[in-house]
Amino acid sequence: MASVIEDRLRELGYEIPEVAAAVAAYVPALRDGNYVYTAGQLPFVNGALPETGKVGVGAGLVAPERAEELAQLCALNALAAARGVIGSLDKISQVVKVTAFIASDPSFTGQPAVANGASMFLGRVFGDLGIHVRSAVGVAVLPLDAPVEIEFVFKIQD
Repeated sequence: MASVIEDRLRELGYEIPEVAAAVAAYVPALRDGNYVYTAGQLPFVNGALPETGKVGVGAGLVAPERAEELAQLCALNALAAARGVIGSLDKISQVVKVTAFIASDPSFTGQPAVANGASMFLGRVFGDLGIHVRSAVGVAVLPLDAPVEIEFVFKIQD
């Protein structure tokens, strides 16, 4: 059976990747009633981080615009994790919550713009169902020196 959401993703130029393997003792996503909670999703591409380090402006830092792209990869990986527990992304009836953690240079305060990479992507994919609440938090360091890690909560209906 065709998936409306996966068709939309293909129209936008994306394919759902394989579910990223957990890097410690947890599962990538868990269903509880009508909700799917994802673990923090890193911006893996084919099992590797395309970029590492702190986000900021200047030499040796991950540019904010690049970090926005990485946030979008986190969202794509979250969709893979959610599909892994619910079978079809068409069951998502609302993106509820996005919590973005950005490994930030001490002078960087543009965390909301970085998180927009995930938020705007979800809006393009789900339309009004992609509207969500969000937190964007600057942190000192993330696992594997990733610049961005994002958790998601999706409401689902069978």
